[in-house]
Amino acid sequence: MDSSDSHDSATSGKKSGRTSLLDSGEDFEVLNEEDIDDEPPPLEDAGGGKGKNTDERTNADTDSDPPGPVEEWLDVLGNDQLKKKVLEEGKGRDSRPQKGQNVKINLKTCLSDGTLVEEQSDLSFTLGDGDVIQALDLTVMLMEMGEKALVQANAKYAYGERGSLEPEVPPNEELSLEVELLEASDAPDLELLPPAEKTALAIHKRERGNVHYQRGDYAFAVNSYSIALTITESSSKVDITPEEETLEHQPDNIKALFRMGKVLALQGEYAEAIQTLRKALKLEPSNKTIHAELSKLVKKNSEQRGAEQALYKKMLGNPASSSSSSSSSSSQKHWAKSSWGLSWKWLFGATAVALGGVALSVVIAARN
Repeated sequence: MDSSDSHDSATSGKKSGRTSLLDSGEDFEVLNEEDIDDEPPPLEDAGGGKGKNTDERTNADTDSDPPGPVEEWLDVLGNDQLKKKVLEEGKGRDSRPQKGQNVKINLKTCLSDGTLVEEQSDLSFTLGDGDVIQALDLTVMLMEMGEKALVQANAKYAYGERGSLEPEVPPNEELSLEVELLEASDAPDLELLPPAEKTALAIHKRERGNVHYQRGDYAFAVNSYSIALTITESSSKVDITPEEETLEHQPDNIKALFRMGKVLALQGEYAEAIQTLRKALKLEPSNKTIHAELSKLVKKNSEQRGAEQALYKKMLGNPASSSSSSSSSSSQKHWAKSSWGLSWKWLFGATAVALGGVALSVVIAARN
């Protein structure tokens, strides 16, 4: 080691050890000015050897493999039953589709053990309308345009306790979905849709409601039936034939209204259920089944309103009922006396008015 290296080491040791010496209270030697070398240390040694350590870290970083992309699962609902992981990034958050838009995706569905269920290309549906399983409705809204994602869905957000025959999915089966978002566009204006397209769209929504109804998903059934009825009852700005005007009178629409009314009744929404069944009865006045169900709901609604009114009266009862029996008795006597006096006064007044009216009528008649 040469003199410059020795001097650099001493200087570095002095600089790094000054605080510890002061803190420990030990004696240390103060250097004279002539003992300090005016020449700066070589560039490579400046900083007490820090350059060497930096070079070592740089070499180590260069030798090591670069880290791959971080694989993170997004817990969509916070219950660990619906998770999403990005496989390929999309075009940014601003490209995410909105509820009510029509989207197109590529979909690969597998069971939890990796068994392929089906592959679908260019699958189109309206986001948020319940056209597909809930797992897709909830996760596609979080995807960016062009993004590929992997979705793990509990059976609750797939085909539930009953499973599915088409596609073939066992009961209570978790699914793995590989999704690619291709495009998104605004839903068409119902008033500008040709009658044939409007009919097809209404039938699709109604059939989806039937699926929900059969599976016991009544809230989703009501939603799909409501959308179908909205499409059916929407006005049109295009020319239609008399045959096309009978769309809303189809038997399937009457059945959808009837089912929707029953679902609303099961949920305790008697007023809405009655309104829905009346729509169905208007389309088919001779339907005895609708008549019977409507009469039953009207009776239940009346009983419910009576029970609510009784409850309100009980809640708004006389707060003075907790007073002593003596004061209560005297109050009742005073009230009775006052009521008697008021009744007589009212009776005398009413009699006087009546007599005056008769007299006036006699005078007018005599003049005439």
